[in-house]
Amino acid sequence: MGKKQFYPEEVKQEVIQLKLSGEWTNQQIMEKFGIKSKSQIKTWMKWYREGEHHRLAQPIGKQYTYGKGPEDDSELSQLRRKVTYYEMRDELEGKYREIERRWKQTSL
Repeated sequence: MGKKQFYPEEVKQEVIQLKLSGEWTNQQIMEKFGIKSKSQIKTWMKWYREGEHHRLAQPIGKQYTYGKGPEDDSELSQLRRKVTYYEMRDELEGKYREIERRWKQTSL
């Protein structure tokens, strides 16, 4: 079994908006965001339709039960989640800048 993929809440929200627009297919969204299974998109859409928006922010393997969301975590857990988010964002921005730099060099 492979390593589970983590998708930031912002990606999940964007996927939901693209699906709601009706202009994107599951396959197109999967290719754009590197999502491996259309069932992942269906799960996010189900959470959205059922008003379980807090579930979009939940970490891998941690399911919130009894209606509790991430706001019920300890302050330390919330801070760790924020650090992970910002580290991931910085890493992605760095990769994007590198790709953009290479692209500009090849287009000259």
